[in-house]
Amino acid sequence: MDFANPALWGALGAIIVANILLSGDNAVVIAMAARQLPADKAKKAIFWGSAAAIVMRVILTIVAVELLKLPYLKIVGAILLLWIGIQLMMHGEESDGDVKAHGSMGAAIRTILIADLVMSVDNVIAVAGAADKAPEEFRMPLLIVGLGLSIPLIIVGSTLLMKVMDKYPIIITAGAALLGFLAGGMFATDPAIVNWVKNNVPNAEYLLGGLCAMIVVVVGTWLSKRGKA
Repeated sequence: MDFANPALWGALGAIIVANILLSGDNAVVIAMAARQLPADKAKKAIFWGSAAAIVMRVILTIVAVELLKLPYLKIVGAILLLWIGIQLMMHGEESDGDVKAHGSMGAAIRTILIADLVMSVDNVIAVAGAADKAPEEFRMPLLIVGLGLSIPLIIVGSTLLMKVMDKYPIIITAGAALLGFLAGGMFATDPAIVNWVKNNVPNAEYLLGGLCAMIVVVVGTWLSKRGKA
């Protein structure tokens, strides 16, 4: 094994950069899920949720190319993402400065894992593509090391976002809308309908993304107000 091979270090750098650029939405979900917990449990949920999500992402990366060939997989994922966005929106609407944090650490970690699984499709493809540029014997170690290095980045980002959300609740709405936007993009790019969408709906990813973002915010707000009534 030639550790001096430039391709090795170039691929590792590409993996790390890809994770930094593509993990922002994951950090939003983690922060929103952990925000429901008391402070002592929130830190544990962020750590274990992030670590478990990275392990799951490594496994998903290995089979990402084959998974993306399955029709309707992204549609199912988009529906899950819409549901998660609405749930987080409801919790955000229910919370204010006078209400104590609530929820269980197990539920928060479960939300983090489901959301990360759904949103990691583009991430794992980028990482797998970066690793593919390295010598074959280095590819799997690079995936594990590169993704592992992203754990502290996601944890720090989630912790900062959680603190900002307490001061500026509007960020919760923006985060939920982001999940809706990502869901719309997944709908538009599912292999089962992507050709039809491209031929019949100009800028489909943006249109569906905006529509789904509105659905998450409107439905989440309505369900929250209905629960308070």
